[in-house]
Amino acid sequence: MSGHSKWANIKNRKGKADAQRGSTFTKLGREIAIAVKQGGADPAGNSRLKDVIAKAKAVNMPNDNISRSIKKAAGESDANNYEELQYEGYGAAGVAVIVKALTDNKNRSASEIRHIFDKTGGNLGTTGCVSFLFQEKGSIIISKEDYPDEEKVMMDALEAGAEDFSEVDEVYEVTTSPDDYYAVKDALEAKKYEFLDASKGLVPNTWVEVSDEETQMKIDKLIDLLEENEDVQEVFHNYDR
Repeated sequence: MSGHSKWANIKNRKGKADAQRGSTFTKLGREIAIAVKQGGADPAGNSRLKDVIAKAKAVNMPNDNISRSIKKAAGESDANNYEELQYEGYGAAGVAVIVKALTDNKNRSASEIRHIFDKTGGNLGTTGCVSFLFQEKGSIIISKEDYPDEEKVMMDALEAGAEDFSEVDEVYEVTTSPDDYYAVKDALEAKKYEFLDASKGLVPNTWVEVSDEETQMKIDKLIDLLEENEDVQEVFHNYDR
């Protein structure tokens, strides 16, 4: 699996989400609540909520669950107890890791996340220590099986304003700037494209290739433990194997 492929990371994330469905839905519900409190319950006027809904659908969260989470958040104030935090550090072999969390107890979260880094051969750093190695991008994944005419898909994507287009394994990867993400996504949807995944996130500028199996196991364990933590919403890294 190559870290250079956004799709490879997405497949890995979706597989884990399916295996830990209850935990994943709980985390998404918390993120929906924060988004609703910040920008309202209408995704048309709340880009953050729109993003979270897209993430929820990508991991097969039922529409009824999404609707209930939005309605519940619109009528409650519990989300105000959660604080958004970003942790940065290095895993084994100098792999850069960014952790985005929502927590009601930042001391607990910091302690648990630091412990995960320590036990897997990494170290938690200060804010900003690795964020300069990443940039935000939009990513849209389209099935080659559903749309076999690669040239047409590429032209449609570029005409819509995509920054880059690539073909990886069984999919096309459409990359956008964060500002153009919604315009490109909406333009492709208007042409009746359906997506395997569509999201904005952090993409590394450079990758750290790790070939040693023992080191790979440490990094895999670090990422797995972070993603399993109840306060962690997303994990970004520049690990390539």
